Amino acid sequence: MLKAGLIALGLLLPTAALAADALAPVREVMSATEANWREGASEFQDVFAEERLVRLFSKDFVERYRKAANTEYAKESGSPFSYDVIVNGQDGCALRNITITPGPAKGGATEVQAKFQNLTCFGDDQEYQAYTETRFKVISEGGKPVIDDIITMMDGSALSIKSELDALAAQ
Repeated sequence: MLKAGLIALGLLLPTAALAADALAPVREVMSATEANWREGASEFQDVFAEERLVRLFSKDFVERYRKAANTEYAKESGSPFSYDVIVNGQDGCALRNITITPGPAKGGATEVQAKFQNLTCFGDDQEYQAYTETRFKVISEGGKPVIDDIITMMDGSALSIKSELDALAAQ
């Protein structure tokens, strides 16, 4: 009985370790995003700056990002995106009540959920107190956790940033 319990525990430890490690790249992205939206923020922290891009994101994500960044629009504006993909908007307030929670590892990926309020400065109405949820698909690549996709919600549907990058690159 003890042996069976130890084997079961051994099978759970890699999953728990992957889930814990999966938080690291998401925490860094959320920290930069939080700093960008902080009241009086003076220096923008580009989540997709080259140094972060190659360190925090999967090779597949980086390839798609670079293709989208090579479009005329992205070259002129400095980004393939016209909005902040983490908060899923152009307008907002300082992020409040941020939680970052890993889901179970499955299929070689861990889905990490970041929840936060980012409209509270617009008023006390329920719509401004609502939480935004951004999900990060984190995989292991080269022995380290990296973000393979960012999923936001748009009108009740999940929006994959990788799919958006593909669409932008095709324009």
